[in-house]
Amino acid sequence: MCHIVHMTPFRIEFQPGQPIVDQVVFAATRAFVSGQMLPGDAFPSVRALAADLRIHPNTAHKAVQALIREGWLEVHPGIGTIVAHRVAPAGGDRWGLLNDKVDALVVDARSAGISLEDLQRVIVERWAALDKTEVR
Repeated sequence: MCHIVHMTPFRIEFQPGQPIVDQVVFAATRAFVSGQMLPGDAFPSVRALAADLRIHPNTAHKAVQALIREGWLEVHPGIGTIVAHRVAPAGGDRWGLLNDKVDALVVDARSAGISLEDLQRVIVERWAALDKTEVR
C-alpha cells in the first residue's frame, strides 16, 4: 500500500518495490523541473526530510547527496541546502544528458512488452500532467 506525504515542499507517493531513495530523488527533481521549487528556495535538512517522509535518516541523506551530485541542490554553510541555480545546457548537451535515461527507458519498456505507441502515450500524458503542476 502506498502513502502520500504532504509536509515536504513536493508531493511524493511511496510505491512498494521501488527504492525509497530513487522515489525521493524523482519527486524532488520533478518539483525542480516543474517550477514548484525555484532556485534559491530552501530545501529541508536531512533530519527534517527524514521526519517529514518518515524514512530513515540515512535514506534521506542518500537522496540529498544524489540531488547535490546531480546539481539540483547546493549546500551553503550557515544558510543550509538550497535549490541550485542551474545553467541550462547548450543544445547538443541537452540530448547527451538524456541519452542514457532514454536508452534505459526504451530497454525497460521493450523488456516489459510495452509497445512504442503505448510508451509514447504515457510520455505525452506525463508531460501534460507536469504542465498542469506548473500552472498552479
